[in-house]
Amino acid sequence: MVHTSYALLPLFSLVAGIVANPVYLPPPLHIPLTRRANNRNASVERFASHAEHLRAKYGWSNSTLAKRQGKTVGVDIIDQAQDSSYIGTVSIGTPPQSFKVVLDTGSSDLWVAVADCLSCGQTPTFDPAQSSTLQAVTSNTGNTQQVTIRYGSGSVQGTLAQDTVSMAGFTVNPQTLLLVDRMTSGLLDGDVSGIMGLAFEALASTNAVPFWQALATDGQFSSPEISFWLARHLDDENPPDEQSGGVMTLGGTNSTLFTGDVEFVPLTTVGGSPTFWMLEMTGATVQGKTVSIPTGDAALSAIDTGTTLVGGPSDAVKAIYDAIPGSNPVPSMSGFFQYPCSTDVQVSFAFGGKSWPISSADMNLGRISSDQCVGGIFDLTLGSDVSGGGGNPTWVVGDTFLKNVYSVFRANPAAVGFAQLSDAAGGSSGACFSVCGRMA
Repeated sequence: MVHTSYALLPLFSLVAGIVANPVYLPPPLHIPLTRRANNRNASVERFASHAEHLRAKYGWSNSTLAKRQGKTVGVDIIDQAQDSSYIGTVSIGTPPQSFKVVLDTGSSDLWVAVADCLSCGQTPTFDPAQSSTLQAVTSNTGNTQQVTIRYGSGSVQGTLAQDTVSMAGFTVNPQTLLLVDRMTSGLLDGDVSGIMGLAFEALASTNAVPFWQALATDGQFSSPEISFWLARHLDDENPPDEQSGGVMTLGGTNSTLFTGDVEFVPLTTVGGSPTFWMLEMTGATVQGKTVSIPTGDAALSAIDTGTTLVGGPSDAVKAIYDAIPGSNPVPSMSGFFQYPCSTDVQVSFAFGGKSWPISSADMNLGRISSDQCVGGIFDLTLGSDVSGGGGNPTWVVGDTFLKNVYSVFRANPAAVGFAQLSDAAGGSSGACFSVCGRMA
């Protein structure tokens, strides 16, 4: 049978055991991230297509407007296309076949292209015939189950299967995943083979428990957390195709990458079960002054490592750029704004507590003319009336913001936390200076 579902993409409770004696938990392991970079001279207008994909992903498209000891592991991240996406490596099958996948807290499915995939180009593919542990997932009638996942930037189709999946020493066996044999051309860049969704099971188009959630439930994590430091290379001159993109930590945090406390904000859920890593944005400042932004349902914000930019509701985005002298819409890029390149733009966001600044380097996507630069915050909803809510995020807070903080995604109790980056993680590039106080 064929199941068609629509994923919102380019994001448990844990069983707590009472033990008589303390259990030794080894320190967290930290996985470095790698980044693939494009030439800085590439046209900034490429971000317009990213924005349109994101609108479709979050329902704002133009058309619809036995338990183990827990541990913590650090994973090197690859930075792709000058901070456009952040990538990790996963192994599938027996013997293991390794692939690069986008690390996406904005979706929940794990999928990888297979050897007979159409429109996959030179993408490295998984060969099911070479895995002795692969099992097809069948329906009640004994037929293999096919699933289509539609993203803002295209779609994938394939068959459900179960196999051994490992990352940085963590293993889930069996893990349900989608073996993709049809993919929209251009959905993935370079030698990336799939996507690892890091949001909650309720969001999964495959109805599978996400890899990270299975690890947390199984007690393999020292702490039910995934943490990120995302490196910045947006303003590099002539960057290499791939370079270090930071660190994803599975099962805890890396205390060398942040200073002070992690400020946790409880997740906002719609309908009871968590889907996205969703918070309510409570305030914004521009050039040191508070700007008025919508509240309530119109402030629901998905915290999404798989998104390059920051998208928000029309009224809020307009208010932000109205506070930047000389800003105006970009005629050739729907929903984007430009401002004088000489302006040092300072924007900060709060999610219930501290106000976290975005580096002017991340706000500036590059020149669109000799003296005008494009801003990294765009109109996600394109004038739609979002006052009535409906549960979809109206803000999507991606890497333009997340590069400036140490971010922690905690399953139980469900929350997202932010902390100031340490000197080892770039320090002042994402530091909370005088504006990192309480919102007025």
